[in-house]
Amino acid sequence: MTILLLGLLIFLGVHTLTTMRERRAGLIGRFGAGAYKGVYSIVSLIGLALIVYGFGAYRAGGYIPVWEPPTWTRHLAILIVWIAFIALAAAYAPAGKIKGALKHPMLVGVKAWALAHLLANGDLGSMILFGSLLGWSVFDRIKVKRRGDLGPGPAPFGKGDVIALVAGTAAFAALLLLHPLLIGVSVIGRAS
Repeated sequence: MTILLLGLLIFLGVHTLTTMRERRAGLIGRFGAGAYKGVYSIVSLIGLALIVYGFGAYRAGGYIPVWEPPTWTRHLAILIVWIAFIALAAAYAPAGKIKGALKHPMLVGVKAWALAHLLANGDLGSMILFGSLLGWSVFDRIKVKRRGDLGPGPAPFGKGDVIALVAGTAAFAALLLLHPLLIGVSVIGRAS
């Protein structure tokens, strides 16, 4: 669990630096945008690697149950993750109704994904991992709103929306199939 916690501290810590605009601008001014982005990326990847390794080690050591989620929460989680993937795809798609309505689709996607996993998993490690990511994304969304960095309002339905729906749904379908291989847990047909 220590490695998972260290990974979360590093990953969320460096991402929190992004919300500290004056400090971030000072680092960019001092070291240059390229160096800042390079170090930021490396530290983020180290944090992410520690999270993945730490969570895997936690799971291999046995789950620490806290509560037993009802079966219906797993079904709801699948729907929420699909919505999360559409939101994540909208973050990289051209402007459209979805992207405009969500204001910051990346954070909406992370919040939805984390919430879905909290609904479907009742063990301590999952609560720490997904609860931390959900809490951080709520914090960051508040910071984004206070800075006025929210995107423009909704645009008419168009190419960006089609891309978000198709790419998000395709990525979601791929994840449903690959989840057992990548994560070690079957999402479809999982016993209650």
